[in-house]
Amino acid sequence: MGINSQSTIAANLQVGPTDQGMVRIYLEADGIDLPLDFDPEEATEIAEELLAAAEAARQMAEGGKPRKPRR
Repeated sequence: MGINSQSTIAANLQVGPTDQGMVRIYLEADGIDLPLDFDPEEATEIAEELLAAAEAARQMAEGGKPRKPRR
């Protein structure tokens, strides 16, 4: 399954700090509990990638050509 493939799988997503100073992205779906821990710098990079993807999606929805995501 690729990034553009649609899915009917429902999942819950939680994001928050851990007591160990990490940022946890917790994914829960049917039969799956997946905690993903990142140090704060990695979490910041992920947040920047999410913001860039959101901006590209917004531009595509408005009929424009998406800009390349910044890294």
